[in-house]
Amino acid sequence: MNSAKDEQLISKNKLIEYEKELEYLKSTRRKEIAETIKEARSHGDLSENSEYDEAKNTQAMVEARISEIEKMLQNAKVIDEDELTTDKVSIGCVVTAVFKYPEESERDTETYSIVSSSEADIDSGKISNESPVGKALIGHKVGDKLSIEVGGGIIDCEVLSIEKQSFS
Repeated sequence: MNSAKDEQLISKNKLIEYEKELEYLKSTRRKEIAETIKEARSHGDLSENSEYDEAKNTQAMVEARISEIEKMLQNAKVIDEDELTTDKVSIGCVVTAVFKYPEESERDTETYSIVSSSEADIDSGKISNESPVGKALIGHKVGDKLSIEVGGGIIDCEVLSIEKQSFS
């Protein structure tokens, strides 16, 4: 049984993405690698066969990825969009806040989607609920002011708005 600590919150879209990747790796990629290994074996001496070594390494990486995805899916809990609220910041919310960074006089307004660590992509404005900024924002309301400790010092922040994230 999964404990709440092991539970990984993910969007329905990410769940589907993982399921499709797992199906591809198990049904297609495994067969491709098996064929490559079979072909490499037919070339004779395996001790000096770089094709064989490379295929076996690829096989190990694919099996590790399959295991990783299966573990994520086993611990996955899909975010229920109906349960999302804009009262306070939680995973699945889009937060707009004003940030004052150390050593800078200007304040920057940033908008972030709070997502699970498996969905984080800073270039797309998606930060993990486990990151320093994401973790600090969780539970705060519009108008709350907070200081966030990051590697570069303390960031002052004020929450401007909270919206539901669109998962479609």
